[in-house]
Amino acid sequence: MNAKQPIAAEADWEQAPSLLEASDEIELALDDCELEYWLKNVAQGSIVGTVHGRRADAVIPPMLREPGPLRDSRIEEAAFRALSEDAATRICALIAAAAPNVAGMEFFTTQALDEARHANSMRHHLLDLGVPAGELFETIERVAGPDRDRIIEPLWDWALPEVEDHAGDLLSLREAGHVERVYINGVVVITILLEGVLAPTTELAERKWKPISEASADVERGACVDEIRHLAVGSWIVREHVRTHDADEKERILALLEEGRAKWESVPVVDMLMTRERRFQEGIEEHRSAIGDGEIWPGRRLVDTTVEERVMKAATWSVEVQEQRMRYMGLG
Repeated sequence: MNAKQPIAAEADWEQAPSLLEASDEIELALDDCELEYWLKNVAQGSIVGTVHGRRADAVIPPMLREPGPLRDSRIEEAAFRALSEDAATRICALIAAAAPNVAGMEFFTTQALDEARHANSMRHHLLDLGVPAGELFETIERVAGPDRDRIIEPLWDWALPEVEDHAGDLLSLREAGHVERVYINGVVVITILLEGVLAPTTELAERKWKPISEASADVERGACVDEIRHLAVGSWIVREHVRTHDADEKERILALLEEGRAKWESVPVVDMLMTRERRFQEGIEEHRSAIGDGEIWPGRRLVDTTVEERVMKAATWSVEVQEQRMRYMGLG
């Protein structure tokens, strides 16, 4: 294939800012990211030359293919991400089905495909880590199934009950004038309460694995580049909805967000992260010399960080991204 054509900076693997920087800097309207944008900048752009979400020459280091806490922590992380990205795929497909216009349908169809790509990348990353192909889904279920049941399932049950109940009867919803509410509820949930909370943990994963494994950092980097677009466009959609509707609708969306935040606080996300990071800490202590001086953020070596520091950093980023998006949408 010929050299990759120029693509939008926010979609470029090398040039795109970090997810945290993009949350403050990047504004994308729905019409900016129509289907042709995705085909040019993603399908024919950022993912050209990658294999299951990573550069073809990015390798897994031997220490991540050997039994031990470092490999175990990565398997746990990738397995849970495979399940959470599967759920995001399904939610985006439902939002696309409820979209009141073609632009929204096309955008969330591309986002559903992005989320499916992320899940696929995580499954293949598990194979790269040495999980036998015949045991892949059994391993995902064993390693991440309990956390899915405690975290993903309760959030799914809360997030889009109306869409779930009526996904097969959208024509009736449209005729009754309810489909726009189903759509905007879905956009709020996926943009602020799912992407806004989980995306910073992807940023943390990219940073913490970069000094250890190029392949592991790659699958996280690819997801982060996509999330820039997802967060920006989703926020724009909600902002325009709030701007063009009355105060009662704004209050309804704020109430939805408060309910969603309470739901997040009721599920054991922090417990899961702490358990995972403790195992990761055991792994980096075991391989300190091999990891060396690689930094997780400027001026801070990965091997010098603590479990609490990393978890707190992800939590802080989540709050910052949510608050920035809320202000942008006129809800902060």
